[in-house]
Amino acid sequence: MRWSVGLRCSGDKVMTADEIVELADAVATMNGMATGIGQESYGATIVVEAKNRDEAEAVARHQFLGAAQTAGMPAWPISEVQTLSEDEEMTPDL
Repeated sequence: MRWSVGLRCSGDKVMTADEIVELADAVATMNGMATGIGQESYGATIVVEAKNRDEAEAVARHQFLGAAQTAGMPAWPISEVQTLSEDEEMTPDL
């Protein structure tokens, strides 16, 4: 099953557009999108294949941290994870 997993790392430095573009390049092969320009955090939403939610989050954490390292992002801890299966309906945050 395919899962969309959003991950965010929070820290103490405002992220630049160039830094987030580097992260976007690193997650592009995972059908990923990066966020964080002008914020004291960076993140990405990536798509992974997994049997269940726990496996999806474990796979996504590993891939995201590898991409963040490749992009030269600060080594901040993951502060947020949101996971949605392809069968679940997305609802917008209001």
